[in-house]
Amino acid sequence: MNRHALRSSLIAAAVVGALSLSVAHAQDARRAAPVDTPYDGTLMVNVDLTDAPKRMFRVQETIPVKPGEVTLLYPEWIPGEHAPSGPIQNVAGLVITANGKQLAWRRDLRDMYAIHLDVPQGVGQLDLSFQFLSPAPGEDSLFGASASSTPNLVDVEFNQVAFYPAGYYSRQVKIQPTVQLPAGWKFGSAMEVASQSGSTVQFKPLTFNNLVDSPLIAGEHFNRVDLAPGVKVPVYLNVVGDGAKDVKLTDKQLEQQRAVVTQTNLLFGAHHYEHYDFLLTLSDHTGHFGLEHHQSSDDRLPADFFTNDDMHTLAASLMPHEFVHSWNGKFRRPADLWTPNFNVKMQDDLLWVYEGLTDYWCSVLTARAGLWSPEQFRDTMADIASQMSERTGRAWRSLQDTADAAPLTYYGGGGWSNWRRGTDFYPEGQLLWLDVDTKIRELSGGKHSLDDFAHAFYGMDNGSYVTRTYTFDDVVNTLNQVQPFDWASFLRERLDYTGPNLPEHGIERGGWKLVYTDQPNAQTKAMEGIRHGADFAASLGLSASKSGNIYDVQWNGPAFKAGLVPGLVIVAVDGKDYSPDALKDAVTAAKTGSAPIELLVKNVDVYNTVKIDYHGGLRYPHLVRADGKDLLGAIATARR
Repeated sequence: MNRHALRSSLIAAAVVGALSLSVAHAQDARRAAPVDTPYDGTLMVNVDLTDAPKRMFRVQETIPVKPGEVTLLYPEWIPGEHAPSGPIQNVAGLVITANGKQLAWRRDLRDMYAIHLDVPQGVGQLDLSFQFLSPAPGEDSLFGASASSTPNLVDVEFNQVAFYPAGYYSRQVKIQPTVQLPAGWKFGSAMEVASQSGSTVQFKPLTFNNLVDSPLIAGEHFNRVDLAPGVKVPVYLNVVGDGAKDVKLTDKQLEQQRAVVTQTNLLFGAHHYEHYDFLLTLSDHTGHFGLEHHQSSDDRLPADFFTNDDMHTLAASLMPHEFVHSWNGKFRRPADLWTPNFNVKMQDDLLWVYEGLTDYWCSVLTARAGLWSPEQFRDTMADIASQMSERTGRAWRSLQDTADAAPLTYYGGGGWSNWRRGTDFYPEGQLLWLDVDTKIRELSGGKHSLDDFAHAFYGMDNGSYVTRTYTFDDVVNTLNQVQPFDWASFLRERLDYTGPNLPEHGIERGGWKLVYTDQPNAQTKAMEGIRHGADFAASLGLSASKSGNIYDVQWNGPAFKAGLVPGLVIVAVDGKDYSPDALKDAVTAAKTGSAPIELLVKNVDVYNTVKIDYHGGLRYPHLVRADGKDLLGAIATARR
């Protein structure tokens, strides 16, 4: 390039840069910080679900506006998902009109969740028309961005089907939702109905943040049961499924679910909802997860949850987990997770409280409600303790960092989960809070427990669901009110630890110890019966599916040293076709022999033989009684 051409190129680049900068500045101005003042007018959104069996939600929305520059936002940070997960990629066909004329709009170049447009003079409202295209079964996505409809049912999270004006707190924006359901379908939601005509349901106006906090389920096969009969504050379980038999509870199951409500309210000593609706979807063709809301929860489980004993046992703690979130996460929320609207970034540093403490209490409440026996509660703790003891990634990544990096770990890549560490603030969070609970009981001579913390931290403002935020210091100060101790150091030593050892000791302090035998505990056996895979993390150092796909390998474990990595496929074991049972037999045989375990593995289209020199036999976790009082038994005992 000659000197004149170079100079022309530099001038052109400067002009383009200046234009880009001016556009960026203009867009920044349109994204001014939200203000806590009422938005003028009420938004209206009409969601036509008659094509939900085809995975199409058709949306008509009106937004009152004034002439000039307007920015509309699509919710990005969804409470409870802990990442910028709003599925805007599933929005299509967006057309905006005013007074019958189509308006041009442009997506923000820095913020894919914001669109800008100029509103002409004389225009008082925008009319939006678009579709939300629900993913098909099997598409790789999480939470509400996963498959949400089948020919028999639909799950609607309203953050997916509404835009809102920028510049305001979401609690200051009013909206009135309407839905059209397929003929004959029934629905459940925490929203209050204003009117219903046939399959068209209009709900009472509410704030935009409460709209996002109030999902809806509907389906051909629907069941609604009262979980708090005779109580002034109603709690209902709403169930939809792909089959009529799937939505029915036995008398025992109904009694257990009612006990969850009773035990949870006894734990906290106050409630923070006007009414509560469990929204349970039972299908093999939707995503499977739970997502908390203040007066409801979006719970999605396999179709046989009520009809398969193993599935019921394994998934029993999901609804207690989401119910606890009404107190821990919705009413009391980490200050860094409270935002004025859904497009301000959240910070996840206290997820070990938000999720970890919730996970601890959900296990405790599942036992107290009778959904688990004391033995099943201990088996669950044994499995968690074993998994976390084998977390090779603790050598470099602290428990605190798993929370800090939640936007990455929730949606991180597959493979090497043991070395990467994922959302360990859930399982190790359970062990952390068991450590705290048993320490309080030990220091107080049994006079106090973490239940006292629950009353002190969540038991105020009975009936209110106005969020109260908290910080690390607030948690520490309340623990000190319950039982004086250096809780800040106690927590930080465990949260910030890196090294080879599990830093939590609640099981031992609780009067039990972790041991291994060659027989699986009941919970492990149930898990293998459902998933049909093989977990050899505590022995060979690998986990594989029924078909032989290796989905995790322990860093520097026996399988790793033999050359195995995630993504390979085990084809044969000691010269015979692979199956989980064949691999178990090989591990058992190798314990009394000197020959290595020989695996034929496939890497894409290349076959290779690897030899694992392991002779320790099968290792499955159990808890056995040790010295001291049985604090785990006391923790799992129902309150009266």
